[in-house]
Amino acid sequence: MKILVAYYSRGGTTKQMAEIISEEIKNNKVGVDLKSVEEIKAEAFLDYDGIIIGSPTYYGTMAAEVKKLLDDSVSFHGKLDGKIGGAFSSSANTAGGNETTVLSILEAMLIHGMVIQGDFTGDHYGPVAVAEVDSRCRKNCLRFAQRFVALLKRK
Repeated sequence: MKILVAYYSRGGTTKQMAEIISEEIKNNKVGVDLKSVEEIKAEAFLDYDGIIIGSPTYYGTMAAEVKKLLDDSVSFHGKLDGKIGGAFSSSANTAGGNETTVLSILEAMLIHGMVIQGDFTGDHYGPVAVAEVDSRCRKNCLRFAQRFVALLKRK
């Protein structure tokens, strides 16, 4: 089993979240590749059992660099069916569009037929940071990674 954690980060917060999630995946004895979206091509998605994508929030949605990666994945539509997916985001302030950003990434994953797990506590759609990675955010990133691995192992 192998998971891709792909992210775009301009200010460093989203990258920090990606690092926390990746480290916790490693701690749960699953292979993980941590890459910025500029380092990968969409075809790389085919090589993973699970895909997690993180983006800062720009105008209530994902960064253009993340959107381009997802747009490029259209060329192998249907080939991600059944893979496990997840998303996370950061924003500058409360009600800054974090949830809509996460949902925009999850929408693309669902269209690919990917399996998404919500969370009944904490950050329901995926971990979010507001201005910084504080203890609340860190806790949600760790929980997200643990639950993602557990779901992947059940598959």
